Amino acid sequence: MIFVDSNVPMYVIGGDRRLKGEAELVVARLIREERRLVTSSEVFQELLHRYGSSEQQTRLEAAFEALRDMVDDVLPVTESDVFAAKGLLYERPGLSVRDVLHLAVMRQHGIEEVLSFDTGFDAVPGVARLPR
Repeated sequence: MIFVDSNVPMYVIGGDRRLKGEAELVVARLIREERRLVTSSEVFQELLHRYGSSEQQTRLEAAFEALRDMVDDVLPVTESDVFAAKGLLYERPGLSVRDVLHLAVMRQHGIEEVLSFDTGFDAVPGVARLPR
């Protein structure tokens, strides 16, 4: 299983041309290889936060659709995930609050790979970041 971070659908729908192409290629390759891609409800919340203004409604719809189309499942964020994230925040001061929450969800589900352009995951033992 591979956890999909919010920056992947953000690049797929636009922005940096080089990263858009790379994001599209890696997602297509993983789907072709029949790798199981998952995300969490928090990732959708991040998209809501990023594109939540009325001026960004088209981008919000596109990002939601892109993410939903690429993943096989959306994992919940539970109370135990939030408390685990709090502990990880102190262990991994280089990661953002959102990243430690993703990491907590990943650990809860035994996920060791993350599809993200956030290099902060590179410093986490036991986690492999794609693409590399």
